[in-house]
Parts: sequence; C-alpha cells; structure tokens
Amino acid sequence: MPAEQCGRFTEGIAEPEQVNRRNMLRAAGGGFGATALAGILGTNVAGAARVSSRREPHFPAKAKHIIFLFMPGGPSQVDTYDPKPRLSRDDGKPSPRLYLGKQRDLRGSPWKFARHGESGADVSELFPHTARCVDDMCIVRSMVADDVNHPGGCLQMNTGERVFSRPSMGSWILYGLGTVNDNLPGFIAIGPGPIIEGARQYGSGFLPATYQGTFIRDLQEPIRNLKNHHSTASQQRLDLDALRALNELHRASRLEDSRLNARIKSFELAFRMQMEAPEAFDLDREGPRTRRLYGLDNEKTAVFGRQCLMARRLVERGVRFVQLYDTTGGFQPWDQHGGLKSGHEANALRTDRPIAGLLRDLKQRGLLEETLVIWGGEFGRTPAAQGDGRDHHPYGFTMWLAGGGVRGGMRYGKTDELGWDAVEDRMHVHDLHATILHLMGLDHTALTYRFAGRDYRLTDVFGEVAMGIIA
Repeated sequence: MPAEQCGRFTEGIAEPEQVNRRNMLRAAGGGFGATALAGILGTNVAGAARVSSRREPHFPAKAKHIIFLFMPGGPSQVDTYDPKPRLSRDDGKPSPRLYLGKQRDLRGSPWKFARHGESGADVSELFPHTARCVDDMCIVRSMVADDVNHPGGCLQMNTGERVFSRPSMGSWILYGLGTVNDNLPGFIAIGPGPIIEGARQYGSGFLPATYQGTFIRDLQEPIRNLKNHHSTASQQRLDLDALRALNELHRASRLEDSRLNARIKSFELAFRMQMEAPEAFDLDREGPRTRRLYGLDNEKTAVFGRQCLMARRLVERGVRFVQLYDTTGGFQPWDQHGGLKSGHEANALRTDRPIAGLLRDLKQRGLLEETLVIWGGEFGRTPAAQGDGRDHHPYGFTMWLAGGGVRGGMRYGKTDELGWDAVEDRMHVHDLHATILHLMGLDHTALTYRFAGRDYRLTDVFGEVAMGIIA
C-alpha cells in the first residue's frame, strides 16, 4: 500500500538498529534527560495539558460507538432467528449430508416461531422481549466462519484470525479513531465468568498496548482502588508528575516499547478515572423504572442486566467499544451438545429482557442511531441432532445488528431449507468486520499497521462491505 494511503495507520515498533531522535540524544550525552525532567516538573498542579487522542475517520461515520453482545458457545440459528419448516417436517430422519464424516438424524426446533413488528421478522419464542425490537434489527442469516472449534472460532470472531494472536476488533477501532472521553478507557470488555482464550479476545496483539481492552469481571466493584484515601488531589497530582518524570528518564534510555509507554500512560488515566469512573459505573444512580427495564429486579436477569446497563452508561459517556461476554451461565453457556432445550431456554431467559431493555433505552435516549449493537456467538449449531443437543456449525449461522447506520426491520442472507449452508448473500466474518469498520467511518483496507515487515489489518487480505444492510 502506498505511504500516502496508509497515513497515520502505518506506525510501528522501532527496530533495534533504527536511529531516532531519542537514541541520538542518548548517544550524544546522558544529561539531556534533565530537560525532560524540568519540563515535566514545571507542569501545572491541576494537570499537564493533553493532546486529544481523538482521530478523524476516513469518511463520515454512521456510528460512533459499538456494543458487542457476545454469546460464547454458539447460539443455534434454527432455534432462534432462522426458522426451517422442512427441518421440523423431517425431524428424526437421516440427514442428507454427513457432518465431520458422521451420519446423524435431523432435529426440528422444539420452539415455535412467530412474526413480529411491521417487518414481520420470524423470531423464536425463546426471545419474547427482543422480538419486540425487530424493526430496529438487521438479522443476518448467512454468517460463515472458518473454524469448527471454540478457541479458533472465538478468536476469529473477535480478532479476525483463528490461530495466531492478532489485535482484537475493539483495539483496531480504538487505534483508528482514538478515544472520545480521555477520562475513561476507550475499549472496555465486561464478563463475570471465565473466557476461552482469555485476554487474546480483547487484547491489542502487536498494536501498541495502550489500545487493549480494559477488562471488568467484578460487576459490584468494576474498577478497584478508584478512591484515593491517602492524599488530596493536588498532592496526588504532584506525586504523579514526579513519577512521570522518573518514568520518562527511564524510557529515554531504552528503545521504543509500547508496553512501557502504555504503563506510563496508565497512571495518568487512573488519575483521571478517579474523577469520572465512579459515577459512570454507579448503577444506583438509575431510577427504579430503568432498573426494571434491564431486569435488575429479577435474579435470573440481574447479572446480564447490569452488564447491559453498564454498557449504555459507558457509551453515553463516550466509550468507543464495549464488549459484553455472556459468561454467567458457564464457560461456554450456549454450547448445547446435549440438553438443547433446557440450555437454550436458560440462556435466553438470562439475556432476552436485558438486551431488549438496552435497545429500547438506547432508542429513547437518541443513542441507538449512533451506537451499533451486535449480537451473536462464534458460530451456530447443526440442524442435525447430537444426542439431545446440536454440534458446532460455522457454515451458515445467524447474527443481528441494530442501530449505528444499519437498516432496521430486514433479513439479510439465507441458508438452505435445512439450515446447513449459507446460500444467498453469504457474509464471512471478514465481511462482517469490514462492514463494522465501514459503519464507524473506517476503510478496512486502509486501517493498517506495519509489523514484522508487512502491513496487517483486521480483515487480513479479505473482506467486502455488505452495503445492502447499510441505511
């Protein structure tokens, strides 16, 4: 890619042999660090001036924020948003195709579907609350992924790559657009339970470490040690200025290291967060009506309800990317190899009301049109039975998007009459990522980062924007 096209998106980590200003000054004499020390200690007690970290998109954006509702394990498309009448008719018959070399019988859905909204979208009875929001949703029935296993599937959905460690989608977006609110992290991931592949799902990979997601597990005390009980704000400011001066001297004697830079910046961010984060995460400030809307009055919906309400409060305050992991029900709660009926019913009960509350709340506050909400897992599940459950299925599954410049009340793509394969308007994970970046005002082919001698991007060398779903 020509340098003029790459622009600011081609920064990299200094190679050992690279000559830069810092290395030259260090080589010329060790006393130059005192200049930095004097400058830093001369800053105002109220805080050093900061250059805004916000960056301009490549073109006018449809969305400013993203909330990704990630359902680990793989929700079944034929039991949620993609009804298959023939599958119900042929229930128990041998499947016309093998799955991973095995012959299995077809399994019809145990749930009824009905049409909802002015758009008449089919939704399973698993989601009575979300079904009322279908006119704001684009239901993509033709998703395709490459990995049949959870680790690779989760990595590909979140980073674009199923084997190697790559930057997460949230990190790419933060890298491309910067933050809106300098007093809060630009990318926050929230999950109360264990996550397969852990930090690789929300990490920054080879991007500078400052772009990684801030992970929150404790919903009662999201970020610990926010309150300073030991000194005044002015005294703490002086302490931080002195610490930063020492850190800058330490950094000046070393080659560029994004981890060190991020660590130094984290002290400043932590100080600023003490002013704003306590209020942002304080759900008790919400009235009883809002708390009921998200299901905080019911023990079965309260945990995911808190996650969704927290997400709304964060995007309202300028956080770019919020990812919610539905991990209350286990490591991979939607992974029903057995017990499909009881498992999916428990999962839907836990998440349906909070998700509908989030969509309705965003809309009534005028935030939905600038906030892209995404729902889905790493893949779907087979139309054939696996005991009383279903197996993994990446060849044709369902996700939905709402708000953020997406056309509401539409179904995009199609699987065959049994739900095996995407056969119309096929949307690969790379296409989904390209479309998400486009909605955020980013050209996925130009959002690149040079690492190890080549330019990388979220979509690798693939991806087409699905213009048909954009309003």
